[in-house]
Amino acid sequence: MGAADKTGVPGGRRLWVEEPAARRRMPDPVRTAAVRAVIVTAVTLVQAVMAFFFSLTGSWLAFPMVLSSVGSTVLATWAVLDIWVTRQVWNQRNGVVSVPSSTARQLRRERRRARRTARATAREASRIRRRGTGGRLSEA
Repeated sequence: MGAADKTGVPGGRRLWVEEPAARRRMPDPVRTAAVRAVIVTAVTLVQAVMAFFFSLTGSWLAFPMVLSSVGSTVLATWAVLDIWVTRQVWNQRNGVVSVPSSTARQLRRERRRARRTARATAREASRIRRRGTGGRLSEA
């Protein structure tokens, strides 16, 4: 009965082993921009290769293909930059996951605690002032 008990498979070897991902998954807008950039870059490379071969053969299609390759290169550059811009925008809107031992988080906690205590003391002081004069009709 030895190895089959642990894995449930005779012989003791499993076909598939789940492992946790090394990095977090990209946000959807960033992934969409990346897929778009890969497709545009692939089309640009195909156009450039076709322009090269058309110019080698002396075809009349060489000039239009070179022009479209230049335009596609500009578009591919824009698509790659779009990944970076989309990632920056997503990080600004949704925040970056902070590490629990982060110094910035600790400073924010301390500032928040100081503000709470300052507000509590101000509230208490205003209550004491109101209680001191309130309720009396005359000064006698």
